[in-house]
Amino acid sequence: MPRAQGIKSVASNRKAFHDYYVLERCEAGIELAGTEVKSIRAGTLNLKDSFCTIKNGELFVRGMHISPYEKGNIFNRDPDRVRRLLMHKKEIRRLQARVMQDGIALVPLSVYFKDSRVKVELGLCKGKKLYDKRDADAKRQAGRDMERALRQH
Repeated sequence: MPRAQGIKSVASNRKAFHDYYVLERCEAGIELAGTEVKSIRAGTLNLKDSFCTIKNGELFVRGMHISPYEKGNIFNRDPDRVRRLLMHKKEIRRLQARVMQDGIALVPLSVYFKDSRVKVELGLCKGKKLYDKRDADAKRQAGRDMERALRQH
């Protein structure tokens, strides 16, 4: 049976785009159990409060909630467990150097299937101030108002 081709998005962390400026993006694999993959295929994944940490040269994602697979019985794992991300050691060292800088965080932006493998898109992010968030909301609202005016005429 041939493998599935292409990219299929599963979940996106919309809160991250509201709270942070995304400076750089990179892709990582994720270490999962079989029932977790089935649960992700069903779309039961939440990235809302997730973040990444680097410890002993390994990259981990915390706060990613994968609901237990309904038919998984004893094989289900803890939905909020810490999961290891898979990247080359050189890339992890580069990310760790950037994260050590003031105000830089490593945040999962989205989870997707790429050729039947689960991948996580990570973003090197810098936090927004409250006035930056308000300014972005005002621009978004102005754009919606212009679109609405154009549709009416």
